[in-house]
Amino acid sequence: MPETPSTSREITLTVNGREVRCAVPVRRLLVDFLRDDLGHTGTHAGCEHGVCGACTVLIDGEPARSCITLAVQADGTEVTTVEGLTPQEGLSPLQQAFKDCHGLQCGFCTPGFLTTLAAADPEDHPDDEAIRELLSGNLCRCTGYHHIVDAVNEAWGRTPG
Repeated sequence: MPETPSTSREITLTVNGREVRCAVPVRRLLVDFLRDDLGHTGTHAGCEHGVCGACTVLIDGEPARSCITLAVQADGTEVTTVEGLTPQEGLSPLQQAFKDCHGLQCGFCTPGFLTTLAAADPEDHPDDEAIRELLSGNLCRCTGYHHIVDAVNEAWGRTPG
């Protein structure tokens, strides 16, 4: 009789600078692994189809949707959640700009915006239109995006608006 594949697999990855080694079910989503197993609840599960961007994390420095990525796919990678973007001494310049420019209201989408922006090069997004294009994969139902774009400009040392 053929051997059936294991329902769990040992993985090793680095999450916010800390190595994690554990067995996970092969069908466990990365968002569930981060939130439920590791306690990184800043990563939000929104649409669960990879559309809204609330679950965005950085995998090896690139934005990725954790709701459509299996935890086993992250084996051997470095994952950064929104918690990993926050310096010990307080808010990052981008987080402070979101606060100062009213770039968040309910806050549900904010972690996805912050992680998407953390991987962005300001030189590649020279104006408001390019910033809006960069953020087009992150949905917000509260702000209308104007204040979010202002926050990005503020954090990147540009005049908002």
